Amino acid sequence: MQVCVVGAGAIGALVSGYLSKAGVEVTLVGRDRDIAAIGAGGLVIGGVRGEMTVPVRVNSKLEEGAELVVLAVKTQDMAVTLSENAGALKESQVLTVQNGVRAGELLTEFVPPERMVSSIVMFGATYLEPGRVTHNFEGDWIIGRPDGSRDRGITEIGDTLGKAFNVHVTESIRGMKWLKLFLNMNNCLPALVGKSMQETFASLSMCRIAMRLWREALEVTGRAGIEPASLPDFPVARLRKLAGMPLDEASKIYGGIMTGLSKEPLYGSILQSIKRGRPSEIDYLNGEIVRLGDEVGEPAGLNKRVVEMVHEVEKNGEFLSMERVQDRLGGNDD
Repeated sequence: MQVCVVGAGAIGALVSGYLSKAGVEVTLVGRDRDIAAIGAGGLVIGGVRGEMTVPVRVNSKLEEGAELVVLAVKTQDMAVTLSENAGALKESQVLTVQNGVRAGELLTEFVPPERMVSSIVMFGATYLEPGRVTHNFEGDWIIGRPDGSRDRGITEIGDTLGKAFNVHVTESIRGMKWLKLFLNMNNCLPALVGKSMQETFASLSMCRIAMRLWREALEVTGRAGIEPASLPDFPVARLRKLAGMPLDEASKIYGGIMTGLSKEPLYGSILQSIKRGRPSEIDYLNGEIVRLGDEVGEPAGLNKRVVEMVHEVEKNGEFLSMERVQDRLGGNDD
């Protein structure tokens, strides 16, 4: 299967590198500086599978002929990317890897349902600089048709991606994406302070805020009648149990989980975008909870304040101290 990966950030670069190393025919499409670095010296990958430099075919634009297009740009960049490349997508299966729950909706304007594939990336990666990424931790790559159907095409895609990743094909991708949104939404806190996940969630007060964001989001999704579906290694019951514990107890457990995710410093997707001078996906994570809360009459005040604060950091380019974040969000509230 001929594969084209659009987006040379952390996930796009890692996917193209590992698939190329596994013998899959891959082309990586990205911005000029990324393409120049990878074209000249190969893609340098560090992390849990060791240090390696992988030759990757690169291009500055998407061309026709790819059987599978992995769309690895941020959600906020999807519409422009799809519009600019619509002509090259006429025959391709298009797989989205974006966080949040909006990618499928945005894709429907350009690709018919039978060629759409949603996915959830459970492995972690960090973009360091053009041509260099760190693979922080392993995890499943969960794929499925938005309508839950199974066909020969989705099986072939799973087989291809399975040459480099642990792939899980599901009929419950929509519900799983809601659970993944919960796992991603606390990326907002490291983004506010400009620190790694490990540094941020070593603070019990920051973990308290994370648990309160979850509790509020559970109230909103519950009012909306949305039922997240369990991920292969993370059942919904675990989220509900943790969020329902006394705040200090839950915060200590959460802090232990987050500080142990990776030996290398792990920077969440929101912070990585800010560090690169790009708009973040905050409106499609915590902002999704705010929008849903407004729709169902369950205001998500804490998540709304977080969204506003992240946009302030994006605009000003200045990170906040943990003390300032706690003052504005109430890190000690139960």
